[in-house]
Amino acid sequence: MKIKTTRFGELEVEKKDIIEFTEGLLGFENLKKFFIVDPGDQTLILWLQSIDDAGTAFPIIEPKIFQPNYMVKLLPVELNSLSLENLSNASVYTVLTIPQNVTEMSANLKAPIIINNKTKTARQIVLQDSKLEVRFKMYMDLKKYIVNYASDDSKRTNVNVANKDQGVTTVQANNATANTTNNNNKNAEA
Repeated sequence: MKIKTTRFGELEVEKKDIIEFTEGLLGFENLKKFFIVDPGDQTLILWLQSIDDAGTAFPIIEPKIFQPNYMVKLLPVELNSLSLENLSNASVYTVLTIPQNVTEMSANLKAPIIINNKTKTARQIVLQDSKLEVRFKMYMDLKKYIVNYASDDSKRTNVNVANKDQGVTTVQANNATANTTNNNNKNAEA
């Protein structure tokens, strides 16, 4: 299916890559369907792009990149809500806040996004651990780990501009590739 976005232009997304948040995200409860986009830069920052609203995309990152000891402890009811027995079949992301001064970037460790990799259902869950921060300053930690980190990109949607002059965008998801025509300005802001 073709999805128009303000940040990435028009993208082809396979149904199996659509993530459903039955409760929406905190503050965005009306937005239920998303997919993950990897812009292909060196930051390791991904984007959780809304299907319901072309202008809504959240920068996200795997917290293990900048906080290797970060642990998500879910209650049984929270695991059950995602049809999970444990987190071995789940992906965990934190939502980032990226101000104009990127060195002030922060991650919400208190309310991570948990995705069941098999069912593609997800929730943003507020963890009970009172030591976790909503605005964890992580720029320096990210900078330290960015050179040494390797990730399993087979679970991501990668966006690469194949031919800027002709506006062709290549989207890769789970080792599948599709070519799309980018009808919007790739550098448009969300």
